[in-house]
Amino acid sequence: MAGMARAVVVLVALALAACGADPTPTYRYRVTVEVETPEGLRTGSSVIEVRQKLVRPGSSPGNLAIERRVRGEAVAVDLSGGRTLFALLRSEDERDWAGNVMQYLAPEIAGEKFNEKFDNVLLIEGEHELPRHWPPFAGGLVLSGYPILVTFDDLADPTSVALVDPDDLAATFGEGVSLKRITVQMTDDPVTAGIEKRLQWMDRYRHNHFDGTSTVSEDMTTDDLRAHLSSGAFSTEFAR
Repeated sequence: MAGMARAVVVLVALALAACGADPTPTYRYRVTVEVETPEGLRTGSSVIEVRQKLVRPGSSPGNLAIERRVRGEAVAVDLSGGRTLFALLRSEDERDWAGNVMQYLAPEIAGEKFNEKFDNVLLIEGEHELPRHWPPFAGGLVLSGYPILVTFDDLADPTSVALVDPDDLAATFGEGVSLKRITVQMTDDPVTAGIEKRLQWMDRYRHNHFDGTSTVSEDMTTDDLRAHLSSGAFSTEFAR
Protein backbone atom coordinates (compact mmCIF):
# COMPACT_ATOMS: atom_id res chain seq x y z
CA MET A 1 0.00 0.00 0.00
CA ALA A 2 2.84 2.42 0.81
CA GLY A 3 4.34 1.84 -2.64
CA MET A 4 0.95 2.44 -4.26
CA ALA A 5 0.50 5.68 -2.30
CA ARG A 6 3.92 6.91 -3.42
CA ALA A 7 3.07 6.02 -7.02
CA VAL A 8 -0.13 8.06 -6.78
CA VAL A 9 1.79 11.04 -5.37
CA VAL A 10 4.30 10.83 -8.21
CA LEU A 11 1.52 10.67 -10.81
CA VAL A 12 -0.22 13.68 -9.25
CA ALA A 13 3.03 15.65 -9.25
CA LEU A 14 3.69 14.78 -12.89
CA ALA A 15 0.14 15.74 -13.81
CA LEU A 16 0.49 19.11 -12.10
CA ALA A 17 3.75 19.70 -13.94
CA ALA A 18 2.05 18.89 -17.24
CA CYS A 19 -0.67 21.43 -16.45
CA GLY A 20 1.88 24.17 -15.96
CA ALA A 21 1.94 24.11 -12.14
CA ASP A 22 4.62 26.15 -10.41
CA PRO A 23 7.90 24.20 -10.70
CA THR A 24 9.27 26.09 -7.67
CA PRO A 25 6.53 25.78 -5.04
CA THR A 26 6.48 27.42 -1.64
CA TYR A 27 6.44 24.86 1.16
CA ARG A 28 6.74 24.49 4.92
CA TYR A 29 8.49 21.94 7.07
CA ARG A 30 8.90 21.29 10.78
CA VAL A 31 12.34 20.72 12.28
CA THR A 32 12.33 18.94 15.65
CA VAL A 33 15.24 18.50 18.06
CA GLU A 34 15.09 15.70 20.65
CA VAL A 35 17.43 15.65 23.65
CA GLU A 36 17.83 12.83 26.18
CA THR A 37 18.23 14.07 29.77
CA PRO A 38 18.24 12.44 33.23
CA GLU A 39 14.73 13.91 33.64
CA GLY A 40 13.48 12.38 30.39
CA LEU A 41 13.18 13.37 26.75
CA ARG A 42 13.07 17.11 26.02
CA THR A 43 11.98 18.38 22.60
CA GLY A 44 11.57 21.59 20.68
CA SER A 45 10.41 22.32 17.15
CA SER A 46 9.94 25.12 14.65
CA VAL A 47 8.00 25.43 11.39
CA ILE A 48 9.95 27.04 8.56
CA GLU A 49 8.64 28.29 5.22
CA VAL A 50 10.69 28.27 2.02
CA ARG A 51 9.70 30.42 -0.98
CA GLN A 52 11.46 29.45 -4.21
CA LYS A 53 11.97 31.31 -7.47
CA LEU A 54 13.99 30.66 -10.61
CA VAL A 55 16.18 33.62 -11.53
CA ARG A 56 18.58 34.41 -14.37
CA PRO A 57 21.82 35.76 -12.90
CA GLY A 58 24.42 37.36 -15.13
CA SER A 59 24.03 38.60 -18.68
CA SER A 60 23.32 35.27 -20.39
CA PRO A 61 19.59 34.56 -20.89
CA GLY A 62 20.43 30.85 -20.66
CA ASN A 63 21.65 31.09 -17.07
CA LEU A 64 19.31 29.74 -14.39
CA ALA A 65 19.64 29.68 -10.61
CA ILE A 66 17.30 28.98 -7.73
CA GLU A 67 16.57 31.72 -5.19
CA ARG A 68 15.12 30.73 -1.83
CA ARG A 69 13.67 33.03 0.80
CA VAL A 70 13.15 31.56 4.27
CA ARG A 71 10.70 32.54 7.00
CA GLY A 72 10.98 31.08 10.46
CA GLU A 73 13.12 30.83 13.54
CA ALA A 74 15.56 28.63 15.42
CA VAL A 75 14.43 25.65 17.49
CA ALA A 76 14.60 26.13 21.27
CA VAL A 77 14.81 23.15 23.63
CA ASP A 78 14.37 23.90 27.32
CA LEU A 79 16.71 21.87 29.54
CA SER A 80 17.15 21.63 33.30
CA GLY A 81 18.79 24.40 35.29
CA GLY A 82 17.20 27.10 33.15
CA ARG A 83 19.47 26.29 30.20
CA THR A 84 18.24 26.35 26.60
CA LEU A 85 19.64 24.64 23.51
CA PHE A 86 19.11 26.45 20.21
CA ALA A 87 19.32 24.87 16.74
CA LEU A 88 20.00 27.77 14.37
CA LEU A 89 18.84 28.50 10.83
CA ARG A 90 22.36 27.91 9.51
CA SER A 91 24.87 25.08 9.68
CA GLU A 92 28.62 25.21 10.15
CA ASP A 93 28.97 24.94 6.37
CA GLU A 94 25.92 26.77 4.98
CA ARG A 95 24.38 30.10 5.85
CA ASP A 96 21.36 28.90 3.79
CA TRP A 97 20.97 25.54 5.57
CA ALA A 98 17.30 26.17 6.41
CA GLY A 99 16.49 26.83 2.76
CA ASN A 100 18.42 23.86 1.39
CA VAL A 101 17.82 20.99 3.81
CA MET A 102 14.57 19.68 2.31
CA GLN A 103 15.92 19.79 -1.24
CA TYR A 104 18.73 17.48 -0.14
CA LEU A 105 16.10 14.99 1.01
CA ALA A 106 13.91 15.28 -2.10
CA PRO A 107 13.88 12.25 -4.41
CA GLU A 108 15.73 12.54 -7.68
CA ILE A 109 13.86 11.77 -10.89
CA ALA A 110 15.99 10.55 -13.77
CA GLY A 111 16.17 12.82 -16.79
CA GLU A 112 14.94 15.97 -15.07
CA LYS A 113 16.36 19.30 -16.15
CA PHE A 114 17.73 21.79 -13.61
CA ASN A 115 14.51 23.81 -13.50
CA GLU A 116 12.33 20.70 -13.08
CA LYS A 117 13.70 19.33 -9.79
CA PHE A 118 12.62 21.93 -7.27
CA ASP A 119 9.06 20.66 -6.87
CA ASN A 120 10.39 17.24 -5.81
CA VAL A 121 10.21 18.41 -2.20
CA LEU A 122 6.45 17.86 -2.50
CA LEU A 123 7.15 14.13 -2.83
CA ILE A 124 8.81 13.91 0.61
CA GLU A 125 6.63 11.81 2.91
CA GLY A 126 6.74 11.31 6.65
CA GLU A 127 9.40 12.19 9.19
CA HIS A 128 13.08 12.06 8.24
CA GLU A 129 16.00 11.91 10.65
CA LEU A 130 18.82 14.16 9.51
CA PRO A 131 22.26 12.59 9.06
CA ARG A 132 25.22 13.99 10.96
CA HIS A 133 26.76 14.68 7.52
CA TRP A 134 25.25 14.43 4.05
CA PRO A 135 26.69 11.85 1.67
CA PRO A 136 29.48 13.41 -0.43
CA PHE A 137 28.31 15.85 -3.09
CA ALA A 138 29.95 16.24 -6.50
CA GLY A 139 33.70 16.61 -6.13
CA GLY A 140 33.67 14.91 -2.72
CA LEU A 141 32.27 17.91 -0.82
CA VAL A 142 30.89 16.85 2.58
CA LEU A 143 28.48 19.16 4.45
CA SER A 144 26.98 18.96 7.91
CA GLY A 145 23.42 17.68 8.01
CA TYR A 146 22.84 19.43 11.33
CA PRO A 147 22.22 23.11 12.05
CA ILE A 148 24.62 24.88 14.40
CA LEU A 149 23.74 24.22 18.04
CA VAL A 150 24.37 26.93 20.63
CA THR A 151 23.43 27.98 24.14
CA PHE A 152 23.90 31.08 26.28
CA ASP A 153 25.42 31.31 29.73
CA ASP A 154 23.01 34.24 30.17
CA LEU A 155 19.99 34.53 27.85
CA ALA A 156 20.01 38.28 28.37
CA ASP A 157 23.59 38.59 27.08
CA PRO A 158 24.22 37.57 23.44
CA THR A 159 27.98 37.80 23.96
CA SER A 160 27.70 34.80 26.30
CA VAL A 161 26.82 32.53 23.34
CA ALA A 162 28.63 29.19 23.30
CA LEU A 163 28.91 26.51 20.65
CA VAL A 164 27.45 23.10 21.57
CA ASP A 165 29.01 19.92 20.19
CA PRO A 166 26.13 17.79 18.83
CA ASP A 167 28.21 14.68 19.54
CA ASP A 168 28.84 15.68 23.18
CA LEU A 169 26.00 17.69 24.75
CA ALA A 170 27.15 16.42 28.15
CA ALA A 171 30.25 18.61 27.91
CA THR A 172 27.96 21.66 28.01
CA PHE A 173 24.86 20.53 29.89
CA GLY A 174 26.15 17.82 32.20
CA GLU A 175 26.20 14.05 32.51
CA GLY A 176 23.29 12.17 30.98
CA VAL A 177 22.40 14.84 28.40
CA SER A 178 22.74 13.78 24.77
CA LEU A 179 21.25 14.59 21.39
CA LYS A 180 18.84 11.83 20.38
CA ARG A 181 18.02 13.05 16.88
CA ILE A 182 17.02 15.96 14.66
CA THR A 183 14.10 15.35 12.30
CA VAL A 184 12.28 17.24 9.55
CA GLN A 185 8.79 16.74 8.14
CA MET A 186 6.68 18.57 5.59
CA THR A 187 3.71 20.39 7.14
CA ASP A 188 0.94 22.92 6.55
CA ASP A 189 1.23 24.31 10.10
CA PRO A 190 1.79 28.06 10.58
CA VAL A 191 5.33 29.43 10.59
CA THR A 192 6.73 29.59 14.12
CA ALA A 193 7.30 33.03 15.64
CA GLY A 194 7.99 34.65 18.99
CA ILE A 195 11.59 33.75 19.80
CA GLU A 196 12.23 37.40 20.64
CA LYS A 197 10.24 36.83 23.84
CA ARG A 198 13.11 34.61 24.98
CA LEU A 199 15.87 36.73 23.49
CA GLN A 200 14.88 40.31 24.13
CA TRP A 201 18.05 41.75 22.60
CA MET A 202 17.12 40.56 19.10
CA ASP A 203 16.27 43.96 17.64
CA ARG A 204 19.64 45.40 18.71
CA TYR A 205 21.57 42.83 16.65
CA ARG A 206 19.79 43.06 13.30
CA HIS A 207 22.78 44.78 11.71
CA ASN A 208 25.65 43.70 13.95
CA HIS A 209 27.24 40.44 14.97
CA PHE A 210 27.41 39.68 18.67
CA ASP A 211 30.98 41.01 18.77
CA GLY A 212 29.75 44.39 17.48
CA THR A 213 31.00 44.07 13.88
CA SER A 214 28.68 44.87 10.98
CA THR A 215 26.76 42.06 9.27
CA VAL A 216 27.67 43.64 5.92
CA SER A 217 30.73 41.38 6.03
CA GLU A 218 31.75 38.35 8.09
CA ASP A 219 35.30 37.90 9.35
CA MET A 220 36.19 34.38 8.20
CA THR A 221 39.67 34.61 9.74
CA THR A 222 38.40 34.26 13.32
CA ASP A 223 36.90 31.32 15.19
CA ASP A 224 35.15 33.64 17.65
CA LEU A 225 31.52 32.53 17.43
CA ARG A 226 30.34 36.03 18.31
CA ALA A 227 31.84 37.32 15.05
CA HIS A 228 29.65 35.00 12.99
CA LEU A 229 26.24 35.26 14.63
CA SER A 230 23.58 37.95 14.63
CA SER A 231 19.83 37.94 15.24
CA GLY A 232 19.30 36.65 11.70
CA ALA A 233 20.67 33.24 12.69
CA PHE A 234 17.80 32.95 15.19
CA SER A 235 14.91 34.48 13.24
CA THR A 236 14.38 35.68 9.69
CA GLU A 237 12.19 38.45 11.10
CA PHE A 238 15.36 40.03 12.45
CA ALA A 239 17.62 39.45 9.45
CA ARG A 240 19.10 42.58 7.92
